[in-house]
This record gives sequence, structure tokens and C-alpha cells, in this order.
Amino acid sequence: TLLGQVMHITFDIETIGTEDAEVISEIAAGITPPKTMSKPETIAKWEADDKPGLIEEAVKKTAFDGGLGRIVCIGWVIDSGEPQCVYMGQEPILLDAFFAAVIHATTIHYHGGKTEHAPVFVGHNISGFDLRFLWQRSVVHKIKPPASIPFHAKPWDKTLNDTMVMWNPEREKKISLDRLCKLLGIESPKGELDGSKVWEYVKAGRIAEVADYCKRDVTAIRECHKRMMFL
Repeated sequence: TLLGQVMHITFDIETIGTEDAEVISEIAAGITPPKTMSKPETIAKWEADDKPGLIEEAVKKTAFDGGLGRIVCIGWVIDSGEPQCVYMGQEPILLDAFFAAVIHATTIHYHGGKTEHAPVFVGHNISGFDLRFLWQRSVVHKIKPPASIPFHAKPWDKTLNDTMVMWNPEREKKISLDRLCKLLGIESPKGELDGSKVWEYVKAGRIAEVADYCKRDVTAIRECHKRMMFL
């Protein structure tokens, strides 16, 4: 990036649902048989056959809740540089590493922040998900993020470029990154692994594959963004 140009930080996070036994118990307690069931043997069969799957599904959904889920991987790329990723260690280590990278990049590029241009954060659905989740996890861990990250910006704010919103701002016409890549002729990051399988991969000890997937996401987002910005 040349001096005076705006720096773009493209990022993506991968999250999983709660692993807290107490929270999982609460979720399980809230899942009850259909009201149409009254026979004890029918209820017992439902509890044996159907309830475990419903509990697992509900726990998985907490991956979208910044108060209950957690980040297992953060990928980012500064301008046209090489994608970076942190995925080893506890969640606070991941947050600290990403925030340190943001501070380092902005300090070097802006010579201590003395510039009229704030960095622009780029991502797919970051205004609807990633930024809020990242902020919530920072609050949970009492970690102060860099002031340059626009956590509370509106989707149209100049400090962020959300490729989902850029393509179509209408809420009911959201587009997946996979679909957007296909429309633009950009290689999709989605293969055997996608966001819905992250928890399975983490449980199986395949976190390095999740990290590679996250980096492919970041690269694809950067390419989609370039196309839409005509960079």
C-alpha cells in the first residue's frame, strides 16, 4: 500500500458453540416432547431417538451467539499481502494476536496514526455477525480491542466494506460467499468443509484444516471486494 492510500484489512472468524456443561444442561432442559405426546412409552421413545439430536442442533446454534459460543480461528490479510491465521491456544490468545496485528499494521502504515484515513475492514457479513461476535468475546475476556476496529459502525459506514451488503443491501436477499464467488468467477473457498462443519473438524482435532479454510475464505473475500470496488 502506498502512503496516503487507505489500508484494507480483510478478515474472517470461525466459531463453535458452547462447551459449558451447565449451559448444555439448561438447553437440554428446555427441549421438551411435543404437546401432542402423552403416552409415557411414546415420550420415552422420543427422548431416546429424537431429543439427543435436537440438543446437539441447539448447542451448535450457540456458535452464532457471542455470549455462549467461542472463536476457534481468526484469519486476516492486509491489502495484497499473504493471508495470516491464528488458531492455536485459548481464545484470549487468538484475540490478542489479531488485535496486535491490526495495531502493528496501522502503526507502520500510518506512522503512529497521524493520517486522515482510517483503515477499512473488509469481510462477508461482518456488519451482521463477525464484528459483533468479536466485540462480545473481547468483553467476555476483558480484552481491549484497537480503537480502529469499527465494531459499532453501520453497514454503509466508510470504515467497513461488507461484501454481502455491497452486493445487495436488502436483508431478504442475502448472498452466501460461495454463491457470490460463483457469480463472479472467483474460486470458492467452500469444499468439503464449510462453516456448518467447523465444530466437527475441531472435535476431530482437524483445526489446522479449519485454519486453511479460514485463509481461503479471506482470500476469496478480498477478490470479491476487489471486483466490486474495481480495484
